[in-house]
Order: sequence, then C-alpha cells, then structure tokens
Amino acid sequence: MGQSLFLSSLSLLVLFEILLHSATVSSNSEVRLLMKIKSSLDPQTKYLSSWSDNGNPCSGSFEGVACNENGFVANISLQGKGLSGQIPSQIGGLKSLTGLYLHFNALTGVVPKEIAELSQLSDLYLNVNNLSGSIPPEIGNMSSLQVLQLCYNKLSGSIPTHLGSLKKLSVLALQYNQLTGAIPASLGDLRTLSRLDLSFNHLFGPIPTKLADAPLLEVVDIRNNTLSGNVPLALKRLNEGFQYVNNPDLCGSGFASLNVCATTDHLNPDRPEPYAPGSDGFTSKDIPESADLLPNCTQRHCKGQSKNPQIVVICGAVAVAFVLITIGLFSFTWYRRRKQKIGSAFDSSDSHPSTDEVKEVYRKSASPLISLEYSSGWDPMAKGRTGNENSQDVLESFMFNLKDVESATQYFSETTLLGKGKFSAVFKGVLRDGSVVAVKCIAKSSCKSDETEFLTGLKILTSLKHENLARLRGFCCSKGRGECFLIYDFVPNGSLLQYLDVKEGSEKFLEWSARISLIKGIAKGIAFLHEKKGSKPALVHQNISAEKVLIDQWYNPLLSDSGLHKLLADDIVFSMLKGSAAMGYLAPEYTTTGRFTEKSDVYAFGMIILQVVAGKRNISHLIHQGAESCKLEDFVDNNLKVNFSESEVEKLGRIAFACTHESPNYRPTMEAVMEELNELIGDS
Repeated sequence: MGQSLFLSSLSLLVLFEILLHSATVSSNSEVRLLMKIKSSLDPQTKYLSSWSDNGNPCSGSFEGVACNENGFVANISLQGKGLSGQIPSQIGGLKSLTGLYLHFNALTGVVPKEIAELSQLSDLYLNVNNLSGSIPPEIGNMSSLQVLQLCYNKLSGSIPTHLGSLKKLSVLALQYNQLTGAIPASLGDLRTLSRLDLSFNHLFGPIPTKLADAPLLEVVDIRNNTLSGNVPLALKRLNEGFQYVNNPDLCGSGFASLNVCATTDHLNPDRPEPYAPGSDGFTSKDIPESADLLPNCTQRHCKGQSKNPQIVVICGAVAVAFVLITIGLFSFTWYRRRKQKIGSAFDSSDSHPSTDEVKEVYRKSASPLISLEYSSGWDPMAKGRTGNENSQDVLESFMFNLKDVESATQYFSETTLLGKGKFSAVFKGVLRDGSVVAVKCIAKSSCKSDETEFLTGLKILTSLKHENLARLRGFCCSKGRGECFLIYDFVPNGSLLQYLDVKEGSEKFLEWSARISLIKGIAKGIAFLHEKKGSKPALVHQNISAEKVLIDQWYNPLLSDSGLHKLLADDIVFSMLKGSAAMGYLAPEYTTTGRFTEKSDVYAFGMIILQVVAGKRNISHLIHQGAESCKLEDFVDNNLKVNFSESEVEKLGRIAFACTHESPNYRPTMEAVMEELNELIGDS
C-alpha cells in the first residue's frame, strides 16, 4: 500500500516536472519570438525598452503583454505607442494569442500572411497606421476572429472573398483605404456580422443582394465609393444604419435620396456586374465575385469570341475606355475625399463608437454652427495650458491613464456598451482596484472648441460633490483618439425612467415611501447645483429628466450629466434637448428666450413630481389638472391602490403645480421647494 502511494506520488512529481519544463521551453521560445517582434515593430527601441531577452513576459515586465493561465502570451496591447516599424511574419508564432492591438501607430509595410496562423485570435486591431499592400486572403482561415479593424491605412487591391469564411466575425472595418473591385457576395455568409464599414474606398459594382440578408446586420457604411446598380430593398430595415451617400450611380426604390432604377440599370456597360446575370449566358454563379471587366477567354463560355476579330477590337476599346473612366473616377474620388466634411465619431451610423474614428473624423465638426479646428492638435491637458498651477494640480488629481480606461472597458468592447446617443456613448468598466465604473466617451467634435473653456468646464465638474449627484471619479483626454472620457461610479439600478409605467408586483414597482424619498433626493441634488458654494459656481442643469435620474443600490436618486453642458458645444447641447422637449420637461419660456435659468430646472422638477406620483412617463393634461385640483383618482398611480398618504399627495400636487407654472416668476426657488418638502413631508 505504502509502496503504491509512493509510486503514485513519484509519477505525479515527474509529470509536474515535465509540464514545468514544457512551459519553460515554451516561455523561452515565446521570448525569442517577442524579441524579434520588438526589433521589427520598434527598430530603434524607443518604446519597447521593457522587453528584454532575459525577462519574463508573464511577469508584467513586458509593456503591453499579458499571458493566459497556462503561461502563454495571449494579448499584445501596443495601441498609440508611436511604433513606426513593420509587423513581422514571426507574429504568427504566438499560437495562444487572442488579442492583437497595434492601432493608432505609424506602422508601415504589409499585413503579413502569417498572421492567419493565429487560430485563436478573436480581436485584430491594425487600424490607423500606414500599412500598404493587399489584405491577405489567408485571413479567411482565422476561425476565431470576431473583430477585424484594418481601417485608416493605405491598403489596396480587392476585398478577399475568403473573408466570407469568418463565421464568428461581428465587425469588419475597412474604411479609409484604397481598396478597389467589387463587394464580395460572400460577406453575406457572415451570419454574426453586425457592422460593415467599407466607406471612403474605390469600390465599384453593385451591392450584393446576399449581403442584405445577413441576419444580425445593424450598420452598413459604403459612403464615398463608386458603386452602382440597384440597392437591395432589404437594407432599408437598417434605417440610419445604412449610409450610402456619394455613390451617384446607385439607385433603388424605398430610399429617399435615390432615384428609382431604370429597367436596364443592372446591365451597366461601364462597370462590371459580377453578381447580376450577364449577356452571353453568364449567371452569377459562373462569374467569380472579383471578376474583371473582360471574362477569361480560355473558359468554354468564350470560345466563340476568339474567332471574331471585331469582337476582340471592341473588347479592347471598351477596356481602354474603362481604364480611362476608372482613372477619372479615382481622381475625382480622391479630390472629393480631401474636401469631404466628416461628421462626428458618434454618428448614428457607427455602432462601435469611436474605437476606430480618428484623424480625418475629428478634423471637422459635426456642428453646423462652429468650427472645431485645433491649431496645435487637441491636447487640453498639455502642461501649462491652464495657466494656473493650482488648477492644473486639481485637474491632475482626477486624471486617468488612457491605458487604464481602455483596459477597464475591454477596449470599448460591444459587450461593455451600456448605451449610445448621437454625441456620446457609455461603457461599463472595471478598474484595477475592482471598482465598477461607467465611462462616458465624448468626441472632441462635440466639445467646446476653446480649450480654455473646456478646461474650465472640467474644473466645474470636479467640484460637484453631493450625495444626490452621480460621482465623477475622473477623466481622460486623448489627443490621439480625439476624445474625452468621463469616469463615473457605476449606478446599478438604472434610471428613474425604468420605474415608470410598471405594474404592482414588478421588481421595479415603487412603494409610496420610496417615491417620497426619490422626490426629496432629486430636489436636494438640484438645490445643491443652484447654490454657490466655495469654488463651485451656481449651476443650471438644463436637461433634467427621469432618464437623467439614476437609482443606486440603496435606491437613492443621483442626478447624472450635471455640468456636462459646460464641456459641450452650444448647438450640441441644443440638440440633446429635443428629447426633453418631447417629454414635456422643457420650460415654455425657453422657446421664446432660448435661455436657461434656475426656474427652467424647477419646471422640469415639477414634471418629475407628476411622473413619480402618477407612475407614468407621459403626463397628460388630465394628470396635470388632477394635481391642481387634488383629484386623487386622476393624479395618483392606480397601482398604489390605498397604500399612500392623501395629505402628502395633496401637498405634492400643490408643489408640482407651482413648479410647472407657465410664468417663471411664479415658480418657487429650489431652496423654497426644499423647505416646503421638509416641512410638509418630514424626513422620510
């Protein structure tokens, strides 16, 4: 028995030694690979000096390198490091690599075909570099690939049909390259594809009908190409997610800015039609998806053509004409790209907000009212920019490192996206200390153009500390990305809007005591904003709504976006108010004066009282009258039944009616509202 136990223990020990030796050999092998990769990516060793041939890449000493639980390199994150070398073929040797992030650098050369040997790679980010050459068709063999970002480079050639084999691909971003040829119909085989961006290239031919049938597709951007033919009607379901401007030869019914196609449009003689029936008995399956203008006459379909010299001459003439037309179109497209005004990175056409929209995207503002040119590059946190050392110290205590923000949000992964508007997006993140945060991303094209004003706005935001305001943990301004990130404590229970129009028994149904507590907390937060205290100026929120009231784990209300208008361009602020106006929060005097005052916030607070008491999102005239006349059956949420205080309802009705008076002069101040709430309701 003892001998058997000894032999078993010995066997386990030997096995452990073998595994340890194997891992060590593998580690040494990967170190050698990493050093070759380093010498190619950073030939002058300016940025990767921490990579050492006698170091351990899994110890954290290799900047941007992370390992898996088995001790193999699984992630290389070197985005925005200033790398100016080339991507080496040795990269294919890191067999356990799942994420490769080399974007926002100045890498040159080609995308090596050996990159396709990374069979476990799910994220490939090579965007915003100076890469050239063609897209290796071998990439189509990368069965684990989910995100392929090659945009903002100088890639040429056609889009490989092999990409249609990437069965897990959800994002394909190829915009701002020099790609030619047709859109492969094989992309329609990507059943998980949600976003396809081919804009600002030189693609021609029609949009494949098959592409429009991809079931999860949300965004297709083909702007600024030379595409032609009938647009598949199925793309209409994408609404604003389908962007197609500056393709003058596109046509189709059901699209407002397109002409209805003529019956012969599918036989356009000036461009190849690889997906439509041809004239000489060709069908779509006979012609390859990347077909040239002239078919290969060694095929059986073309035997008769070689016997007719006239046809040969005509074909030659057509070919010359096509080359001249193509050159002309490319020249025009190049000129147009130089002149094109590019919108905000948070355009509604982008469902992967801002991770790949840089350089040209941020050169021009989406705003029609202001110019957002930055003479020395957008860098509001540059040393000495504030002109006040104390102010700089205050701001620096709130500054986050971009790498930490990216790491916290998994590089702004779709899985961490909490919500997206036209001018900002919010991601859930986990910081190194384990705390959960919400990261609001704002493009510089939505921010104030004057950097001094922008910094003043940031200082105001850092001064807003109150139990009923969402807590700002810090911020990060990225010159390379052209974005500002505001980092708040994550609030787990959603917004007040989610607690309206719910039935009794729902987990989001609010009992009367909870409603009283919410109303008082919201009032406290607004009163704090209106008060001038220390370094904090008196502020008007400007955009109070049920959606801006967040509910924390103790069901305390927290006002979000307080002071945000101090960072944003004026017309962006105005655009954000459209939703509030539609819900009735916007004070009537704003339509005539165009100005916000404290009484504007009071009006919005009165509407929130009506919503909370009635338990409804939309406040009808009947509810408003019920509050005025104390008709409880018209004013109080029926789901409360008899579980509320009639006297408190009557008092809240009077407060709400006073706050929503047509004339701002007759509305109380928030200080007066607080006194009345404390006096009439007491401490709930």
